[in-house]
Amino acid sequence: MMIKEDPDTNYTFSKEEKLCRTKSIDRLFSSGQSFIAYPLRIVFCQEQKSAETDHSTQIMISVSKKKFKRAVKRNRVKRLIREAYRLNKVDFIQLLDKKEIRMDIAFLYLKNELPAYEEIEKAVKKAIGTLSERIEKEGKE
Repeated sequence: MMIKEDPDTNYTFSKEEKLCRTKSIDRLFSSGQSFIAYPLRIVFCQEQKSAETDHSTQIMISVSKKKFKRAVKRNRVKRLIREAYRLNKVDFIQLLDKKEIRMDIAFLYLKNELPAYEEIEKAVKKAIGTLSERIEKEGKE
């Protein structure tokens, strides 16, 4: 897969994009909405962008220890999800910036077997598409 290099697009995944704060994570799981893009369950919470937030999205990735006993396998799945998100987030982040919305997102891996990258990328694209549709639909109301 060859990605066209555009100097304006940012295909990085910086530390600021990781969801780490306990308060934010608790709020995400207590008041967030969710849907499934198999093999991922996506939990998200959106709010209006404020002056102190620098990033449109912050994400976290979780892989169950019950499903993968070995950390090597859990880390592999997380790396695949992170890579798929990094390469497909550009249009989604532009949409969030345009609508002045920020979003916290959790990707929870549901399957018991190690995935292929294509399967993860398809699920991440579907998730980003669903989130984009919800934002567009909300803007029209």
